Order: sequence, then C-alpha cells, then structure tokens
Amino acid sequence: MADRLKYGMIGGGPGAFIGAVHRAAIRLNDEADIVAWAPSSRLGAGHIAAGGAMGIAEDRIYASFEAMAAAEGAREDKIDWVVVVTPNKYHAPAAKLFLEQGINVVCEKPLCTTVEEALDLTETAKANDCLFAVTYTYTGHVMAREARQLVRNGVIGDIRMVMGEYPQDWLLDTLETITEDNKPWRADPALSGRGAAVADLGTHIENWVNYVTGLKIDSLACHLDVFGEGGVLDNNVEALIRFENGATGIYWTSQVAIGFDNALKIRIFGDKGTIEFVQEENNYLKLSLRGEPPRIYSRGAGYLTPEASGYVRVPTGHPEGLTEAFANIYKDFAAAVKDKKAGKHVVESDYGYPTLDMGLAGVEFFNKCVDSSEAGAVWVKVDY
Repeated sequence: MADRLKYGMIGGGPGAFIGAVHRAAIRLNDEADIVAWAPSSRLGAGHIAAGGAMGIAEDRIYASFEAMAAAEGAREDKIDWVVVVTPNKYHAPAAKLFLEQGINVVCEKPLCTTVEEALDLTETAKANDCLFAVTYTYTGHVMAREARQLVRNGVIGDIRMVMGEYPQDWLLDTLETITEDNKPWRADPALSGRGAAVADLGTHIENWVNYVTGLKIDSLACHLDVFGEGGVLDNNVEALIRFENGATGIYWTSQVAIGFDNALKIRIFGDKGTIEFVQEENNYLKLSLRGEPPRIYSRGAGYLTPEASGYVRVPTGHPEGLTEAFANIYKDFAAAVKDKKAGKHVVESDYGYPTLDMGLAGVEFFNKCVDSSEAGAVWVKVDY
C-alpha cells in the first residue's frame, strides 16, 4: 500500500535471534514492511535462500550491505530506513553508506566501536538530513517512560545518586571453552571492539540512566575483569560515576554471575524520593517518597502519566516485554519518518526514541571505561 513504510535489514537473517525480534516488533505496529535485506558477511549463493525465507523479492536480496546501499539509494521507491543488526565491527561502515544515500538508519547498540566512528556518523547523518535511532531496548518499556516523566515532573526531586546493575550468566557455559580461535563474536576484539560486557551491557545502564534522568557523566573510574583462562575481553565490570550535576553513581555488570538471567536493575535516588526499575519485572515501577509507604506502579493503570500510557499495548495484568519495548521505539521512529516525509521539521529528541547523540555517549562511555581500567582504574574525564 502506498502509505505504508518500507525498511531493509542488514544481518539478522533466518536463525538470528535479534533480527527476528526487530522484525516482530515492527510488525506489531503494522505500519512498515521489510522489502530488502543483506547479510552482515558474504554468504555467496546462500544469501538468496536466506532472504527468500523472509519473504523478500529476489531483486532486493543483496550479497553485501555495500551493494544494498548503492542499489536502494538509486531506486525511486527506496526504503525509508535500514536496520543494522550486525556484529559491532560493521555498524559504522554499514550505517554510513546508507546515510550517504539519504536513507534513515536504525542501529543496534553499541552504535559503533570508536568515538571517531561515532562522530563521523553524526556528521554524515546531519549532512544528509537523515534520522537515526539506536535501539537501546529498555528505554522502550512503558515504565521506563513513566520513570522519565516522574523525574521530569520533579517527583523525586534533585538526583543525588544512581545505582545500576546488569548481571547475566550466559557466558558461563562457554567460558571454559573460549580460546583465541574459538570464541563468540562478542568476546572477539576484531568484531566487538575494545569492550565486551562493558559495551554490550554497560551501555544499557549508561543509556537508561541518561534517558530517564538527563544526567551527563563528567568522569568515571572503572575496573574490568577477564575471568576464565581463554578470556580475551572483559566479562565483569565495576565503575564509579560522577555526574555533571554533582550526583554520583555505581554501575556493575557481568556475564558470569551465576543465577542471573537478564537482571538489569536501576535505582535513582533523589532528595524527595527514589525510583526503582527492574527489567525482568518491567510491568512495574517502584516509587518511594520520603515519609510515605512505597508505591508500586502497574503498567496499564489509569494513574500513569500521559507520556507513558500512550505506549501501553494490552490491559493491566497482561505482561508486555522485550518485543513490545522494541515496538515502542519503532513507533516513535516511524512517527518521525512520517513527519519528515510530510515535510515537517523534525527534532528527533521530541519523539522519544534513543537518538544518535545517545549512541555517541554510549561509545564514549565504554571506551573511557577501558581507558580507565588499562590505566589502573584511575578517574578519567568523559567528553560526550
């Protein structure tokens, strides 16, 4: 249909977890269709079968993202955006090619591997008038939006301290088998960049805190652990944070914490109250105000702020989760794309999705964490 949006994807083909989540999330909004695809690495003749399995016409299944960017950029019916769900190494080169063709971009986090790449993407997006979202998933949860508005409304007052943790144990099963020649791509510096857990999980903490509170990091001190004999990159991270407003923070993340699945938890302490968000219980938000009993806010309830309730998809008591959070980010991004196509002036920060400047901040964060750890966990200044 003429009024439906069109998107393409790089990576995330059949059998890839994250690509399937992105496609399912976009389908939930029922306003865009996938019409083009390329693998993150060259598959030879296999790319045709892989794209066909996703229902894509053969003339828009490409052998490489380079070929896809050139071909889509030349079409009158070019895609409205491309989704980049490749290993970190390919984020910047793939995204840049599409930006140069005037095609909007949605990219998995972290945005890229170096600050220089992030700045280059920022300049390229601006020069080509392109929109750019980074899929920090947990900002899409309704209760993340509620927490953000409560902070903006001054409910917990001036923020004094933030505590964020994000432990997992998924790497335990493979930790003892990792060698230089046998490791998941997230533990391979050639594909992941300088950081593993700090880039994969730590940037989620950094972004969620920034998204909800608006706090900017002034400086940090970080120690990275590499557990296991075959380990090459960090799998356990401890960081102390100083924010520009004088608040402090403690961040911890791990991929080898026994008994934890995907346990992102963030507490924001103000001078009037505290907000606590637990990702595995994301349909709820805990608010504690000074001198009052703690309150548990429930997603879908009538007392939520309008800024959060507009993202509720099913009634209270029917849980929403990861796919819905992704879908809310895409809901925001699609609204911006539609407004841009209609000739309206788009200020991306008004739409609610994590923006390119947040991606830059995440890249700066994990690289500064590595810098600090390599220098002996010293305090280092953060620029972005």
